[in-house]
Amino acid sequence: MTVRIAATADVDERATIGDGTNVWHLAQIREDATLGENCNVGRGAYVGPGVRIGDNVKLQNYALVYEPAVLGDGVFIGPAAVLSNDEYPRAVTPDGRLKNGDDWHAVGVEIGDGASIGARAVCVAPVRVGRWALVAAGAVVTKDVPDFALVVGVPARRVRWVGKAGFPLEEKGDGLFVCPRTGAEYVESEGVLSESDPGSTQG
Repeated sequence: MTVRIAATADVDERATIGDGTNVWHLAQIREDATLGENCNVGRGAYVGPGVRIGDNVKLQNYALVYEPAVLGDGVFIGPAAVLSNDEYPRAVTPDGRLKNGDDWHAVGVEIGDGASIGARAVCVAPVRVGRWALVAAGAVVTKDVPDFALVVGVPARRVRWVGKAGFPLEEKGDGLFVCPRTGAEYVESEGVLSESDPGSTQG
């Protein structure tokens, strides 16, 4: 395998790009960013300085991933989704001077393995989206999202649980949930969902 970078992409020479990764037209990857193997960076996507991205990650067209975000393996970032980094955004200081890098402290968004962020969703840092969670298109995430949670709306709230396949789970009673696509089982206890067989690769 090889790294493929479109001629119109802007990839800083200090960035680290894993084997098998594709960087498409007009994408920008800044200094000291790290991308794992077999990633796909869509047209016009942006990866900020020092951002860390795992293996098999998809950044769709015009996704914006600002530093110091950390993305696990198998993460999906939908078209035009934004991972922010400024808790108290201002262009200028109180005395009217244009802010520079020394005038604010960047805070990051963390995305767990297998999680998906829908098109035009916004994750407002600092926030963590758990493993295999699903953030609906257009949602605005302002607080941490549990593993396997499906969240929708503004601000985002949990409405269902989802399995690894991304399908909403069916409740079977006594805290048991089943994936309608794969049959994989999950157990809810005290508001936390976990796989009933953690070694399973299904659902």
